[in-house]
Amino acid sequence: MGNALRLLYGHCCKPTTTGDSESLGPHGVSAATVSVSALAQDLFNFDITSQVPQGLSEHVVSSKKAQANWYRKLSDAWKEAKPPPRTPEEAARLVIQTLKRHQTADVEVDAKAVPDGDTISVYVSTADPRESSCVPRDVQMAAVQRSKARADRNYERADALHKKIIDSGYRVIKVQNEEILARKYRIRLRGIDAPESSMPYGKEAQEELVKLIQGKCLRIFVYEEDRYGRSVGDVYCNGIFAQEVMLKKGLAWHYTAYDQRFELATWEKEARAKRVGLWASSNPEKPWEWRKDRREGR
Repeated sequence: MGNALRLLYGHCCKPTTTGDSESLGPHGVSAATVSVSALAQDLFNFDITSQVPQGLSEHVVSSKKAQANWYRKLSDAWKEAKPPPRTPEEAARLVIQTLKRHQTADVEVDAKAVPDGDTISVYVSTADPRESSCVPRDVQMAAVQRSKARADRNYERADALHKKIIDSGYRVIKVQNEEILARKYRIRLRGIDAPESSMPYGKEAQEELVKLIQGKCLRIFVYEEDRYGRSVGDVYCNGIFAQEVMLKKGLAWHYTAYDQRFELATWEKEARAKRVGLWASSNPEKPWEWRKDRREGR
């Protein structure tokens, strides 16, 4: 369970007192129920003010926008619950189930982090409940201290702290004028092998992948890790399968040594028949053979 889930779980089970056990609280919940679920009052306040609890930022490393997304989803789930939670256990269950369904990963992609047509580096916001539980304590502290150093205009210390964060595989990035802590992942597109940057069509493949993913909402399904420490997975951009685009445009090979999916073979066959992209050449060099030749000095 992520930090955000643990915090909200503890909060919704925290007792509060009330003098009128028969009065109605937010969303039609009795005051007796509110006394065992401070979360209900927070959700009621959020509906009115659009503000998350003031102390939330002291416990989680995430943007205000992400925190508001959590509460918006929780508020909707609370209203839709029939009946609404009436015990600490029911309230905690609603928090867990709602935030585990939270799929907004806030993926930021830098065009410079696309070295070729089959590899990208992405930064995933630690506001995602699946990420928040994995952030090392020293990285969390460095992010908080960096923010304070920047507020104090101590930019030298802020830069030093950011270097520490980057060396740990994280980075502070700006998304819609808000700074968020994000974890870096190197992603190898599963099942394809694009020309290297110095090969024919290597530049075109890299440019196509940048155009495809930059500024888009990415959904990535990771299957394994390769020997270079990259996550091997399928990448979808606003619902578009990246590997399909690269194969159909003739900007990648089906990497049959590692992936036998029939649909990938079909898309490559279609591109070959149309002689698009690298298939305009009658005998394009395979990137894995090109790399082998370079390793062996040929």
